[in-house]
Amino acid sequence: MRSEAVKIGYQRAPNRALLRSLGVTDREMDQPFIGIANAYNTIVPGHTHLRSLSEKVREGVAAGGGVGFEFGTIGVCDGIAMGHEGMRYSLPSRENIADAVEVMVEAHRFDGLVCVGTCDKIVPGMLMAAARCNVPAIVVTGGPMLPGYAAGQELSLIDVFEGVGRVAAGAMSEEELGELECAAMPGCGSCQGLYTANTMACVTEALGLSLPGCAAIPAVDAAKLRVARESGERAVDLIREGIRPRDIITQASLANAIRVDMALGGSTNTVLHLMAIAREAGIPLDLETFNAIGEET
Repeated sequence: MRSEAVKIGYQRAPNRALLRSLGVTDREMDQPFIGIANAYNTIVPGHTHLRSLSEKVREGVAAGGGVGFEFGTIGVCDGIAMGHEGMRYSLPSRENIADAVEVMVEAHRFDGLVCVGTCDKIVPGMLMAAARCNVPAIVVTGGPMLPGYAAGQELSLIDVFEGVGRVAAGAMSEEELGELECAAMPGCGSCQGLYTANTMACVTEALGLSLPGCAAIPAVDAAKLRVARESGERAVDLIREGIRPRDIITQASLANAIRVDMALGGSTNTVLHLMAIAREAGIPLDLETFNAIGEET
C-alpha cells in the first residue's frame, strides 16, 4: 500500500505518533488510508449538504475495512459569480481544486480517494485530480435540487432568468419577480436543469467513476446518503482489486460519456472539461471526436 510510506518501520514512529493523535488504532494502521475530498461550503447551494454525504462515505470506508481522512476543497457557485468580476475566478477554480486534491493525496500517500462534490467546476477538477494521481478513486455527486412551486406551477432557476427578461420587457413587475425569486429554489442541490453540474454528474456516471444511479438522485433524498455509504465501501474494494482511474477512463468510456451527453442534450461545457480530464489521463481527445459522436447519436 502507498500509505506504508508513512506508517511502516521504526523511522516512521514520528509519522505514526501524529496518526495516533487522530485516534488511529493499531488495527487501522494495517488498513488502507483513503482521502475524502469534500467541497462543502455554505455559499454554494449544491454544496451545503455535503457534510452529511462525506460522513456516510467515512462510514462506508470503515465498513469496507479502510480508514477515511476528510479534507476540504474550495468551490465556486457559477450562478452567484456570474454577471460581474467574480466570473473571472470560476474556471481557474477548477485548476485550484485539481491541484489541491493532488497535494493532499500525494503528501499523505493515500491509497485511495473519494471525491464529494456537486457543481460546475468542482466535479471536473476532482476528476482531473483522480486521473492525475491515478489512485483508486470514486466520485459522489451531491445531486440536483428539487423544483420550486408557486401558484401550482413547477419552477426552476431558468424561470428567474426569464423573469428578468420579462421585467426588462415590461411584461412582469419587479414585485412579481421577487415572488418568483423566493419560490424557485427551495433548498440544497445543484441548479434544476441540464446545466454543467447535472450534466457532469451524468458524465461521471457514464465514465464509470460513480456508482450507477448516483447522478440523478436528488440532494435531499435518503437514497443519496445510501449511495454515499456504498461509495465508501466500493473505494476500499477498488484498492483491493487494483482498479485505478486510468483503467476506467479510456477512449471507449470517454466516447460513451460524450454519447450520453449528446443523448441528454446536456451542457456544452463538457467539451472543455472532458478534454481536460482526458489530458490528465494521457488520452487524446479533440473537437472532431465530439462532432463525430454528435452526428451519429
